[in-house]
Amino acid sequence: MKRILTITLCCLGAAALLCSCGGNAARKAAKDAQKAAADSVAAAELNQRTMDKIAQLPEEPVFDIITSMGVIKIKLYADTPRHRENFAKLALQKYYDGLLFHRIIPNFMIQGGDPLTRDASNKASFGTGGPNYTIPAEIVPTHHHKKGALAAARRGDAVNPYKESSGSQFYLVQSEEGCRHLDGEYTIFGETLEGFDVIDKIAAVQTDSRGCPLQDVKIVTIKLEE
Repeated sequence: MKRILTITLCCLGAAALLCSCGGNAARKAAKDAQKAAADSVAAAELNQRTMDKIAQLPEEPVFDIITSMGVIKIKLYADTPRHRENFAKLALQKYYDGLLFHRIIPNFMIQGGDPLTRDASNKASFGTGGPNYTIPAEIVPTHHHKKGALAAARRGDAVNPYKESSGSQFYLVQSEEGCRHLDGEYTIFGETLEGFDVIDKIAAVQTDSRGCPLQDVKIVTIKLEE
């Protein structure tokens, strides 16, 4: 009898513990759901504020790319509207803050905008990240790879025959001669107004065999000039 009572008490205790665990799990699930809903609302509000601001942008807005090595002032072109709007949206939402220039080739160009560069453990995959969408090409024949030209990176023709642009990665031309062969192949959607010396400084940093800088060259933020 005593043994049966002991077993019964143990079972009741276990059941109570399970109920308690179940209650905790339910409370956690509810809390997680509330946070997810709040995050979703916040994201929607941020997106709406961003779109409202984009609607008020001048035809060719000017942004400051504030880097750890200086400021590069750029102008976005009106005749590449999809790229203009996308770059402005990402900049206004602080998407680029803290990203690195992950590919630097002197006498050619400097490239950044990969979200994977926020984490050094992703180094082997630098250059493959983005916001999980591409932008249809807007290749304008009158835009050339002059020094300071702002262009969208993209995957190669073998897997990207329509030359669609990366959702976030971009490059700035350091050498017109070195990049001339890219004309007509990549979307150029802006140009540098000031900070050509900063492009040169960045292009001069030491890199590994893949063109990845040995010291971080960071995009601190990209700020709309108002």
